[in-house]
Amino acid sequence: MSENLVHNSDAGMERLLEIMRRLRDPETGCPWDVEQSFETIAPYTIEEAHEVSDAIERKAYDELKDELGDLLFQSVFHAQIAQDMGLFAFNDVVNAISDKMVSRHPHVFGDESNQKSAEQQTKDWEAVKAAERAAKSEGGVLDGVAMGLPALMRAVKLQKRAARVGFDWPEISMVLDKLVEEAQEVAQANNPEHLEEEFGDLLFVMANLGRHLDVDPEKALRAANSKFTRRFKYIEKSLAADGRHPSDSTLEEMDALWDEAKALDKAGQNISD
Repeated sequence: MSENLVHNSDAGMERLLEIMRRLRDPETGCPWDVEQSFETIAPYTIEEAHEVSDAIERKAYDELKDELGDLLFQSVFHAQIAQDMGLFAFNDVVNAISDKMVSRHPHVFGDESNQKSAEQQTKDWEAVKAAERAAKSEGGVLDGVAMGLPALMRAVKLQKRAARVGFDWPEISMVLDKLVEEAQEVAQANNPEHLEEEFGDLLFVMANLGRHLDVDPEKALRAANSKFTRRFKYIEKSLAADGRHPSDSTLEEMDALWDEAKALDKAGQNISD
């Protein structure tokens, strides 16, 4: 029965759960899978989540199906580890998220009116989450903001939490003033430890500025990374046409090619080919 299920391409979720159970079988499973723990798998989970985001960012929808499958497999893997430890099973995970979604959407699944603005629904959502944190004895304003989040994303979440209780700059100009102050402190840092600390403060204020401007700093930085990659590849391609590599050219020459790539890019011309 188990063998038939594993090879049944129409069996859906039940098939995937059986594959995971077989991989983790202490006697007949894969040694690598059997050795894994929550801690060793967590980095792969984060990586797969980023690959989903990357496929969406690139509008590579043909890849998205596979990336979502990889991410789903991570959830199944963690659930199987938990079951092996006697903690919970995959169905418990499914039931928990289902209960949470029903609880957080009383305007859909309860008797509350669904004639609300998106802004009001967001406020209601935050109120429900606050009640959930209180039930978990997470009394602090910043409790529950996951440590494993990308640093910029976590910075924004921390700032939003603090802002809910009034700890926030009321004007963007005040954030900009703080940005200048932190930049000066970076310039004045006199040892590596101090420099790292001040640079971190500067990044934190930059994240805060993005929040005040309603700009997602994580998304903005990803876009800047893509732009830099696109324009630098133009430099490489231009030099390669002469049989050269960037290491064979001068900074002045590469700067000129960068300006050329920037102008073409801003004009909407495709410089990636």
